Amino acid sequence: LDLGAVDYIQKPKLSDLAVLGPVICEKVKAAANAHVRKKVKTFVAKAKSSGAVQSRGQHIIAIGASTGGTVALTEVLTALPAEIPPIVIVQHIPPVFSKAFAERLNTLCPFEVKEAEDGDEVLSGRVLIAPGGKQMELVNTGGRYIVAINDSEPVNRHKPSVDYLFDSVAKVVKGKALGIILTGMGADGAKGMLALKQSGCFTVAQDEKSCVVYGMPKEAVKLGGVDQSADLDRIASIIEKWAMDKRSVA
Repeated sequence: LDLGAVDYIQKPKLSDLAVLGPVICEKVKAAANAHVRKKVKTFVAKAKSSGAVQSRGQHIIAIGASTGGTVALTEVLTALPAEIPPIVIVQHIPPVFSKAFAERLNTLCPFEVKEAEDGDEVLSGRVLIAPGGKQMELVNTGGRYIVAINDSEPVNRHKPSVDYLFDSVAKVVKGKALGIILTGMGADGAKGMLALKQSGCFTVAQDEKSCVVYGMPKEAVKLGGVDQSADLDRIASIIEKWAMDKRSVA
């Protein structure tokens, strides 16, 4: 994916063959219309900052992505400083791959990145990525935020689902979150972005020009769930400014 592949299909089980046809067709159509960047960025591992302290944060960043999202997330996260608000992420990705993806990001970022486990506390200086094949939601338990990992049904055919996470963030954090929807086909996350915006959160969508597939962001814009559209290269700075503004009024 880092070298420019648009998407991939996990080797199927015999029981999956009946439903694989439509999935392949959808992915091929998306690839045919994909905007693949010619220049491949090189990501260099960063040492963990000794000054980065993990603490309970009242403000949370929720990010959703699909096709092209692994590279987009890598670009955004590696551009952030060590001191970040808590970040929860849903990337459409199969089981096993989500853990490997999180482990790789953990070597590239100056803060902790891990595949989320049930009951993990949402802390500043920590990024939690939903495990493939599971749903992830935000829960407030005794004044602290944790993630709950469960085996609920797919939402918008996805598990993990962006809408599933975003809806929980909108209900739990209300106006204290930043919602971001990145490149991806389909509409997962669009309704969740609207829910975040209606609860008082600020919402950002990756713009068409920088998306590999302008599907999920487009649907979020159409629903009226987006406050600002931005090039991928600007999203890290938007996150930093938002976090700084929240700290100044805390």
